[in-house]
Amino acid sequence: MTYKVFVDDNFHYMDESARYHLGDFDSLEAAVTACKRIVDEFLNSSYRPGMTSAELLTQYAFYGEDPFVFAGDGIVHFSARDYASERIREICRDT
Repeated sequence: MTYKVFVDDNFHYMDESARYHLGDFDSLEAAVTACKRIVDEFLNSSYRPGMTSAELLTQYAFYGEDPFVFAGDGIVHFSARDYASERIREICRDT
């Protein structure tokens, strides 16, 4: 099975023309790793010392990229929002 990673732009919510195809992966693990990298890059570049988790989550929700894995089976294999929330708690440590 091939796992396709697509990336939506939160700034252009629901605008499929802003979506791009990141690539095809031979394993779910590799596809999810690529998705996590995209989220991590945004969070790491957006975080400022003293920023609260709520502030960083707001930045992500408005301006971050929302990668997802499509395998053709109708199952969501990765939630960028859930992953971002988890990472934000680790980065900000205020919750």
